[in-house]
Amino acid sequence: MRVLLAEDDDQHRARLSKIMQSWGIAVEPAIDGLDALEKLSHITPHVLLTDLMMPRVNGFELLKRLQSQGTLPPSIVMTAFGDIETAVRTIHDLGAYWFLEKPIQPAVLKVLLDRAAAQSRLAEEAEVLQRRLRYEGILQELVGACPAMQQVYSLIQQVAPSKASVLITGESGTGKELVARAIHRLSRRREGPFVALNCAALPESLIESELFGHEKGAFTDAIERRTGCFELADHGTLLLDELAEMPTGTQAKLLRVLEDSSVRRLGGRNEISVDVRVIASTNKILEDALKKNELREDLYYRLNVFHICLPALRQRIEDVPLLAASLVETLNRKHDTRVADVHADVLERFQRYSWPGNVRELRNTLERAVIVAGEGTILPQHLPPDFGLPSGSAPLVSIVEPGMVHLPFGTTVKEAEKALIMMTTKHANKTRAAEILGLSLKTLFNKLKEYGGGEKSAAR
Repeated sequence: MRVLLAEDDDQHRARLSKIMQSWGIAVEPAIDGLDALEKLSHITPHVLLTDLMMPRVNGFELLKRLQSQGTLPPSIVMTAFGDIETAVRTIHDLGAYWFLEKPIQPAVLKVLLDRAAAQSRLAEEAEVLQRRLRYEGILQELVGACPAMQQVYSLIQQVAPSKASVLITGESGTGKELVARAIHRLSRRREGPFVALNCAALPESLIESELFGHEKGAFTDAIERRTGCFELADHGTLLLDELAEMPTGTQAKLLRVLEDSSVRRLGGRNEISVDVRVIASTNKILEDALKKNELREDLYYRLNVFHICLPALRQRIEDVPLLAASLVETLNRKHDTRVADVHADVLERFQRYSWPGNVRELRNTLERAVIVAGEGTILPQHLPPDFGLPSGSAPLVSIVEPGMVHLPFGTTVKEAEKALIMMTTKHANKTRAAEILGLSLKTLFNKLKEYGGGEKSAAR
């Protein structure tokens, strides 16, 4: 921690400096407000500790100038007894952190310095976060710079510090769990557990046991006590994924737990108090789920304190290049590969595709391509042959024997060129193929290398 100490009394300044240095704090002393302003031109302290009454520039004027410049750090004002009214006004009008009455008590000073430094760290983290959002379009593990995602980031930042329940909606594969994790990591519960339960993955007979836990002997297979998700998530966050898949009877019991902040294990007699923030998600349209009684209306209103709706990937297709770059970096670490980038032709195909599986489908497609490519650039031939086609459809470009190329509607020029070159070189040697295609031999070899046929071509 670095503290700028503005104090005109030499003895008091020396005493405070010595005390703070004994705590491992770096102290930058200033003899008055003007000296402090000069020092602030080349240092950035975590906390400003300033006397109120000083020559040249007093504490009030010092804080006022820093506030007008937008550079006011968390500040603590020191004041004599007769100046308390002025000190309180300074705190109220100029946003100082607190005031200390002289003579200064070291224990009180230490507590206020720690709190002010914590405020400073939060401000730094917020600035870093804003910079990442502004320039990189990244929040935690979420990636996207389009206006729709910027709105999602804004909502996450607004709700994370609160205690409010959150309901996240969006199609499968859009990243609902990533949003929940981002909320948790930006909240005051970040040091607590994050527990996720997929309500659609459990049979009705087990979901209550997973949620609330059970005592030994509560039912036939209960051979030992089991702690439920609410207890596991105590002082943390519980994500109920695909909430609308939860049986309505269990939804009623869940509502009671949310209202009472206590849970009773199956077969148990005692209520167990829990402090859990609940985040729920669903890929269903809420209005439909309510009409079909798949989601209880009272539970919906209890959880829908704050709603975040994630856009489908096809609705933010401009984010595909940014997403692809981020995913390739992640997949390289996973598979120990050295893929550098994604070819423009691949990105073009990606941006023409509707991505029914959303970001999850993009990740799976890139994972295969990263494994196939291994290093260098992901090229069109590294994609699945049927990429972009409905299940059971023929490949986008296919060679029909003998001597014909079938080019369905929507084929790009690059794809057509590849099909034509590959068919021609299959039926003629390289020199003759170059003549037929109207290319120089060097250009043909370069294109074959680009399309994955370079090594075989060079051997002939």
